[in-house]
Amino acid sequence: MTNDSHAPSARARDGRPLRPASLKPRIAQSHIIVAPGVYDALTASLAAAAGFEALYLSGAAIAYTKLGQPDIGLVSMTEVADTLAHICERVETPVIVDADTGYGNALNVQRTVRLFERAGAAAIQIEDQTFPKRCGHLADKGVVPMLEMVGKIRAAVDARRSDETLVIARTDALAVEGFEAAVERAESYAEAGADILFVEAPRTREQLSVVAQALGPYAPLMANMVEGGQTPILSGPDLQAIGFRLVIFPGAIVRALAFTAQDFYGVLRRDGTTDGFRNRMFDFQAINEIVGTPAMLERGKGYEEDYQAPSKAAR
Repeated sequence: MTNDSHAPSARARDGRPLRPASLKPRIAQSHIIVAPGVYDALTASLAAAAGFEALYLSGAAIAYTKLGQPDIGLVSMTEVADTLAHICERVETPVIVDADTGYGNALNVQRTVRLFERAGAAAIQIEDQTFPKRCGHLADKGVVPMLEMVGKIRAAVDARRSDETLVIARTDALAVEGFEAAVERAESYAEAGADILFVEAPRTREQLSVVAQALGPYAPLMANMVEGGQTPILSGPDLQAIGFRLVIFPGAIVRALAFTAQDFYGVLRRDGTTDGFRNRMFDFQAINEIVGTPAMLERGKGYEEDYQAPSKAAR
């Protein structure tokens, strides 16, 4: 494992960093990071433009949008890696990626970490559910033995090329084995090398507070806000006061866009035109500005103008 936390930030010819910005120094600060969920390069670019310090690539959001299916372990490692690579090509904001269970045993976890790190992940989240996994806020989850997950965390830490790439250990044991078991698991995952701890689906504000009191001394803590899920929705400042350093809102953008899309298709079907929805959508010029069409076309012209065809004599 290469420790390059103090190495200068190498940059490509276009000025973009060759490696994503690190979350490591930021997560050490007490001020909480609020990371919105994204599912493709467009939502990532919009979230980055809004000024967020980190983005969260949600496996559930990919399942909903790419497959139109529920979050029950149907998304593959390569589908996530492909989405992650497109996002990291588009934005410089650090991306936290949901790696589900690591897609197998400890050796599978190592391949996942190497692939996601190469694609640009700043942090990789691995959970202790059995496979096929399901959304952490659904019922009837299962968890692997604690020692098996400890081995996965150790494997993830060994596999990363840089210790700037953070490993997030998530436990779903609270709903399966109870509160004390979830805390014990999280402690063991921290001892195995996890950089951030994530106890999924506490049911009350009081449980969130006890999680923070019990695990805060071990590692920075992450909370997950799911609208309509098991955990009460709290703001970033509220969670910071409790003791959390990172909060994600992973699927909110999908729910917002799905709600809007349902209205949009209803209006178009009813009216046979989009006129009734025009004040709730970008027009052609606006969306092209957002995705950078004018700037990219201008850059392309520069290559055309600079090129001089070789003379016949030279040929």
